[in-house]
Amino acid sequence: MIRFIAKRMLGLVAILFCVVSITFFLIRLMPGGPFDRERKLPEQIEKALLARYKLDGPILNQYLGYLGDLLHGDLRLSTKYRDRSVNEIIADALPVSATLGGIAFVLATVGGVLVGSLAAAHQHSWIDRSAMLGALLAISLPSFVIGPLLILIFAIDSQLLPVGGWGTLKSLILPSITLAAPYAAYIARLTRASMLEALTQDFVRTARAKGLAESQVIYKHALKVAILPVVSFMGPLAANLLTGSIVVENIFSIPGAGGFFVNSVLNRDGFLLGGIVIVYCVLLVMFNLVVDILYGWLDRRIVLYG
Repeated sequence: MIRFIAKRMLGLVAILFCVVSITFFLIRLMPGGPFDRERKLPEQIEKALLARYKLDGPILNQYLGYLGDLLHGDLRLSTKYRDRSVNEIIADALPVSATLGGIAFVLATVGGVLVGSLAAAHQHSWIDRSAMLGALLAISLPSFVIGPLLILIFAIDSQLLPVGGWGTLKSLILPSITLAAPYAAYIARLTRASMLEALTQDFVRTARAKGLAESQVIYKHALKVAILPVVSFMGPLAANLLTGSIVVENIFSIPGAGGFFVNSVLNRDGFLLGGIVIVYCVLLVMFNLVVDILYGWLDRRIVLYG
């Protein structure tokens, strides 16, 4: 196990190197620059800005200097948000997105697995049809439709919850549900299909032959195998939710990382874009590593090779 984890950590370093390199050169190959304006800056001012943000000199020297700063944990200054480092921006925005994403992750996984298991246990009944119809609606409706609908029902009409904002427990409810809804629906459908297949296996028939209650057969035996496809989906899902959703954050006026990510592309803020991409890649690889370990724990037939 330790050898396997060490090997995956080395793979993380290689992946980060490739991602950083590709992101750096793609930003530099794009037309224009971070200080381009409708009215061209005086040459001396432009040179001073390029020197301050370490964007002067040959591109290879810029690249090597950027790698050197990254090794020291320095993501450099943002070229859009003056006098703010990328480290500071991510440190302020990522906890907001992580809080929202963490709650949405719990809602999506727990709710999706429970609904999918319940639908499989009552196949072809009204429970099954209602659950799958609700899942289909949640998948079909985009977040920019679900969010305003929830605001209209629970914030404007009934006035039970705030329209948006950040800082209170109530303000987390609507954005968390909006963010979690499509993923919960997908997990519910995935769980149902996997559960139906697991219920036809020999070990389930053996458990029933022993006289175990149907609830024990489903939730203690079949679910442990049926949840494996869901576990594989949880790694990318966690990384995606924890780094923020630009649509949901904009709808509910949440100061998360999603807005900074999109604006960094529009503003050609290469250092901010690179910093957020690095964070996302680290989370993605780490969560995938956790998924692989969970696979081995849930199914003893799976062996993790180092």
